[in-house]
Amino acid sequence: MQGGERKAAVTMIALRCSRKLPITPAVKVSEAIAWLGSLLPSATRSRVKSNMETVLRYRGETPSAKDLRRVTRKAYASYGRYYAEAATLPGASRERILADSYWESGDDFLREAWQQGKGVVLAIPHIGSWEWGGSMLGLTMDPMVAVAEVLKPPSLFEWFKQARERIGINVEPLDRNVSSRLMHHLRDGRIVGLLCDRDIKGDGIRVSLLGVNTTMPGGPALLALRTGAALMSAVVYSGPGNVHRSKLMAPIEVSRQGSLREDVARITQLIADQLSELIAEHPEQWHVFAESIGDRP
Repeated sequence: MQGGERKAAVTMIALRCSRKLPITPAVKVSEAIAWLGSLLPSATRSRVKSNMETVLRYRGETPSAKDLRRVTRKAYASYGRYYAEAATLPGASRERILADSYWESGDDFLREAWQQGKGVVLAIPHIGSWEWGGSMLGLTMDPMVAVAEVLKPPSLFEWFKQARERIGINVEPLDRNVSSRLMHHLRDGRIVGLLCDRDIKGDGIRVSLLGVNTTMPGGPALLALRTGAALMSAVVYSGPGNVHRSKLMAPIEVSRQGSLREDVARITQLIADQLSELIAEHPEQWHVFAESIGDRP
């Protein structure tokens, strides 16, 4: 067995075992382990600290070193919660998911857009537990279609894909043909959720996010322009306690005003403005650990 396959096998075994745990104790243990990880100096901790400082300054605060340590540790704990919930959610009952979920605002916008049958694009930041929100959406409205980066080895990606499908989220792999498949889903009237506060491919649109010049994927804007689907920014906050709160912003006006390139750039900035508000509401739940947003080229 190759090293990558061995690591994938260990990961899948760990996730299968954690799935059998009750959600609440799994979350508590994972939060504690992640919090302890925040005490260790590392490049990741420096990136998280930088991102937390960016959000707090966007909110008009001037954080002290103590403030940054505190919010960075909370961010680690929140990330631990995210992984514990992602692992245990496939074993949760329909009743548990619905009991621990509610719409804070914007569900009327979503229902109205979905019922029109033209599809809906949800622009989502890496906050809280988007999978929990996707599962609730599948139980109350329509299974959401999401895009996931292809993991190596393929067996690990397939395992995650099947796990998400068990909780009501249909997964499309991030490859060269993903846009055409997503357009097909939207033209069928489906809801497509796209995590878009990270520019994974490195070919995104220049925007101002949280007051910082950076890049974001233009996919949500492009898909809405090409299909006529409604476009909204959405988030699922975790807590307090076991609660998950879904919040959607008012629909973004999608119309042609210039060239396609200009319209994609304009609408992507409107998405960035809304995501900035959503991230700033609970910065400690923002899970961008792989990079400092100000370092994007």
